[in-house]
Amino acid sequence: MVTIGNTDRRSARRPLDSAARLSRPRVDAATLIGLTGAFGLIAGTMLLGDSLGAFLNFPSLVIVFGGTFAVTTICFSLDEIVRTQRVLVKTVFHSMPTPHDAAILMLRLSEQARQTGVLSLQGMLPRFKPTPFLHKCLSMAIDGTPGDEIDRLLRVEIDSTHGRHLKSASVLRKASEVAPAMGLIGTLVGLVQMLGHLSDPSSIGPSMAIALLTTFYGAILGSMVFSPLAAKLERNAAEEALLNRIYLMTSAAIGSRNHPGRLQLLLNTILPPTDKVHVYE
Repeated sequence: MVTIGNTDRRSARRPLDSAARLSRPRVDAATLIGLTGAFGLIAGTMLLGDSLGAFLNFPSLVIVFGGTFAVTTICFSLDEIVRTQRVLVKTVFHSMPTPHDAAILMLRLSEQARQTGVLSLQGMLPRFKPTPFLHKCLSMAIDGTPGDEIDRLLRVEIDSTHGRHLKSASVLRKASEVAPAMGLIGTLVGLVQMLGHLSDPSSIGPSMAIALLTTFYGAILGSMVFSPLAAKLERNAAEEALLNRIYLMTSAAIGSRNHPGRLQLLLNTILPPTDKVHVYE
């Protein structure tokens, strides 16, 4: 006999509330705290010196930022560059629930479909429009698509979406490699300018500023911005792929008329140990 467990009982009884929270935008505090803290420490160290303005040099900014964008664009297409910029916004403002919350909601939907019929989920579909993959999964189940066909058709889409996100991460990885190189190039430019005008003492200072600040900008851009954001993007891509697998397994189970207890066993095989669900015992 399958019974409802105490651990997740209350959350399993609120499918509408869970659906409303499923795509609610949240600020990724870790990203904001990390970026703000890192730049804050550097800015604070600068302020302890003579002036913050000494670290600002327009030619150095042009060489590093413009050069990094141009060289990275050579390695990819313009569409991939633009897509990466859009995906970057999701690293700060994202709407992904935890795998545990998503699994609880999916089990409740499966139980509702088993008790009152698959068509009873029709009225909830509009709530899932902000989550296109889940909306598509449930729509196919409601339309009567067999579970094995749902799995076969949508598993390819999961892999395709995951691949696109990894491509965006690879753009940032490449940018993190290019930025320090552009800083080195700017340093060489500044040194050549300085050596070519040793007879003019007034030109030595600006040339030396370009030589040093381009290396500074390149190191910051590569190590403090692009590389961490690439790592966060890869993490988010893996988490989204896991959520999509949860949605797919649930819709396939609904399409195959499987018991929610069996679905729980299947979900727990892909959930991390800290996110496993125990609605049915």
